[in-house]
Amino acid sequence: MVNAYAELVVSLDLDLAVAVDQLGLYESLLAERFVIRRFAHSLNVTLAGSDLRVQIQTDSRYADFIQRAEKRIILGMKFPVARLEDALQGKVWAVMDAFRQDSKRQKDLADIARLHEGYPELRQHVPQEVSTCLF
Repeated sequence: MVNAYAELVVSLDLDLAVAVDQLGLYESLLAERFVIRRFAHSLNVTLAGSDLRVQIQTDSRYADFIQRAEKRIILGMKFPVARLEDALQGKVWAVMDAFRQDSKRQKDLADIARLHEGYPELRQHVPQEVSTCLF
């Protein structure tokens, strides 16, 4: 999501949010061709021989992001992307997740910093416990 608003950082990850009520359908269809690993708040989808890692958010907090998504051009293609404020909120949730790996939390903090560089007005939307790690 952040790459839609800030200077691109190379990543082999693709984060998706889908309608939670249809998650079972998506999972069964994907399982026909891909390797699926289920985690507490996501499904990770991979394909043998590919470096691309697709993560489907299953946390219900992301459900409204789908309704508010905006079309953005990423790497020359148009995609529905979480709006800027939602992208920031998702990163804040990730940073505050006590079970998240430290290395992933550091990447999330860097993503928040990248968003702030382009959109300083977002600073007011970051909780104090997160902003003290940044500023």
